[in-house]
Amino acid sequence: MLKLFRATAILEGISYLLLFGMTMPLKHWADIPEPNKVIGYAHGFLFILYVVVAVVFCRERKWSIKRFVILFVASLLPFGTFYADKKYLSSLA
Repeated sequence: MLKLFRATAILEGISYLLLFGMTMPLKHWADIPEPNKVIGYAHGFLFILYVVVAVVFCRERKWSIKRFVILFVASLLPFGTFYADKKYLSSLA
């Protein structure tokens, strides 16, 4: 479960950065909306997957709700999932 959660966290973080760093500027500044739609759907799926896997992972590890909230908030911040991976997950491997 740890490998799945770490992989999901990294992929969700990458999709978040791609969405806001590349496809949003393309959509609004260059009038090219197609990449935003594709990356947006991928990011939405990965975000939901991240939250579901975080819930399962926290229950499996018997972590507190506070730690889950930290992991959830990390998914809302740029580079947050990378920070959460380094701070909370990499030491478990």
